[in-house]
Amino acid sequence: MNRREFVQTSAAAVAGAHSIAESLADSSPSSPVVISSRNGIRATEKAMELLRKGADTLDAVVAGVNIVELDPEDRSVGYGGLPNEEGVVQLDASVMHGPTRGAGAVSCLEGIKTPSRVAKLVMERTDHVLLTGTGALQFAISMGFKYEELLTDSARETWLDWKRQLNPSDNWINPEDRIPAALIAGGGRSIGDAVEMHGTINCSAVNEQGDISGVTTTSGLPFKIPGRVGDSPIIGAGLYVDNQVGACGSTGRGEANLKTCASFMAVEFMRQGLTPEEAGIRIMKRIVENTTEPYLLADNGNPKFNLNFYLLNRKGEYAGVALYEGGTYAVHDGGENRIRESAGLLKRNS
Repeated sequence: MNRREFVQTSAAAVAGAHSIAESLADSSPSSPVVISSRNGIRATEKAMELLRKGADTLDAVVAGVNIVELDPEDRSVGYGGLPNEEGVVQLDASVMHGPTRGAGAVSCLEGIKTPSRVAKLVMERTDHVLLTGTGALQFAISMGFKYEELLTDSARETWLDWKRQLNPSDNWINPEDRIPAALIAGGGRSIGDAVEMHGTINCSAVNEQGDISGVTTTSGLPFKIPGRVGDSPIIGAGLYVDNQVGACGSTGRGEANLKTCASFMAVEFMRQGLTPEEAGIRIMKRIVENTTEPYLLADNGNPKFNLNFYLLNRKGEYAGVALYEGGTYAVHDGGENRIRESAGLLKRNS
């Protein structure tokens, strides 16, 4: 191919991409759509209720995830989230508002139950996008938030269980170990019982006018090194919204997402004409290709971790995509609020 042919081919490709983007920009769904991770089934219900009343898309999704952030039974979002290795709950969140192209985020935020609301205020009240640590806390307090202890009794017990299992020769023991076996009579709680972890929550919505917003919020990796920041508060990784195209958010291994800017890329793939499901599968393949560390790979060469994406476009088309088959997500399509099966790239135990 000579230079002229290359230029002509490239120009045609760019023109085609612009045509697809313009087609998306001119379209809008017949009814609002709200999509979320599985633990967001209450969030999708609340967000749809607000959209039907004419609420802004970002106000709707933030109100939706606030339900989960304030739930002490959810172990990885907001109040009740599992702490870092020192027993401190540190929260991350990001928001994007399609109509104004706004974005805001917080990371390593302590003592505030609803980091999504703080992230929204970062977007609305400052010229910044991301505040972290003590700066994020000081900002939240200046905005009227109250500092509270976020470590619930249940989350504390889970953290203590984790500490007890770190080293069999240390001085931490299980309380049950002091009770004679005859008194337990076969009952009691065994060491290392599985903890149900729902994961980060992402929620995005598109209204009847085609306006899109999204939010991702989390307490991050349980028992993480203090100060660790995953993908959730990083624009383009844990969340990305383009009002002319669509939105993508993520839950799962944040480090894999950070190295690929996966949510941004998924939206760009939709801009090029891929459906939400096709875009999610395409970026999952890229993540597999970029996972080369031996400690992250099983004997068959596939990643040991899982990752999930939640995608929708301006037309109201949506999809959940998981690295491994068997994932699910929540969606309210304007008619029904339900859990659906995600498309999976890889089969388990394959």
